Amino acid sequence: MAGLIKRQFKSGSVWYIQYWEGGKQKRIRAHESERIAEQMKRDFEDAQAQGDASLAFPSRTPIAAVVSGHIEHIRTAKTPKSAQTDIYYLRDVFGPVCEALNITGRKVSLKVKKRPPKLGQDRRRKSPVIAASHFEAITTAQIATFISGRMASRGLKPKTGNRIRDTLSSLFSWAIKQRGIRMPGEKNPVGAVAKYKESAPEIRYLTREQIASQLDALEEHVQLQAMAATLIYAGLRREELIWLTNEDLDLAAGKHGMIRVRAKTIANESWQPKTKKNRAVPVSSQLRHYLDKWRLKHHGGRWLFPNSEGGRYDPDNFASDLRALNVKKEVGWKADEGDLFVPFGCLHFRHTFGSTLAQRGVSLYQISALMGNSPEIARRHYAALIPEAMADLVEFYPAPAV
Repeated sequence: MAGLIKRQFKSGSVWYIQYWEGGKQKRIRAHESERIAEQMKRDFEDAQAQGDASLAFPSRTPIAAVVSGHIEHIRTAKTPKSAQTDIYYLRDVFGPVCEALNITGRKVSLKVKKRPPKLGQDRRRKSPVIAASHFEAITTAQIATFISGRMASRGLKPKTGNRIRDTLSSLFSWAIKQRGIRMPGEKNPVGAVAKYKESAPEIRYLTREQIASQLDALEEHVQLQAMAATLIYAGLRREELIWLTNEDLDLAAGKHGMIRVRAKTIANESWQPKTKKNRAVPVSSQLRHYLDKWRLKHHGGRWLFPNSEGGRYDPDNFASDLRALNVKKEVGWKADEGDLFVPFGCLHFRHTFGSTLAQRGVSLYQISALMGNSPEIARRHYAALIPEAMADLVEFYPAPAV
């Protein structure tokens, strides 16, 4: 049998498990919390009965070893873009604790950050990271404090706070299940971190008049015009558009053709759709007009929409080129005074496709299939746009004659 004893230090109280072994009394540090220490004592006694008491205590693994192993895992299990997003959050949480978290690309300037620093924020002061003597010593309180601190100092939205939480939860779950990491109480510390309540998504989409103004503004840039039209009339993601090859455009299929969004490996570089599912999107008569116009100018090559050197167009460069033209020509949403405050962008075009289908009464299941989303995502984004299409569905009986 084992017992608990409490010792008081300047930093606070600590509970120890005290037991006898080989006629000698021994003591092992348990935890600062009496409740957790009690659970550890029970686990210790169970492990003693099984002949290996060491299994009852948390392991002591360097944070760098766990994080680097997890990054190696997600690079193979996730799409490159999704893996890179997780790595960004892990670097923000732990700092450059291992080589896998080092920034290997160019230095990012403040001008291109999605969310600029708040007024009065001292850029010379580095934000605190989660630090511990070993991975198993990271606590729920540290994680909750880190996320709330980031949200307050950077003005992050609840969705981003929850994304940080989910990234850390995946890290700890992987470490426990795949690497045999023994956490205190055998629990994922992120599980007790409360999720933030997310607000309803703000969906911006173009009207018919705005679509015309956008495509007219790109009249002198035939490729960008065709790319914007493909996003608007086919609802593709930016990465899906960039990875289209000439073979993916099947103009012999359907009434006006088909765009096939599918996984591929080109020049030893592999890519797959975000949901890891291939799909086909019909080409409309409106889109066919702009695709034919572009194909008359574009001859040969592998990529449907290549860069200036004939290679694959970088998605960030495409978005930057489009934004620059829209800002120059003041194409986008404008304030009451007439000043441009939100230029049209790739996500607006994708939402235009989904929103237009919803307003026409297309089912959310069909919208999700065309856009490569789950039905739940389609419902969250576009369900509010279809009440007029369902007006007749609530009539139980024929309207009375007047």
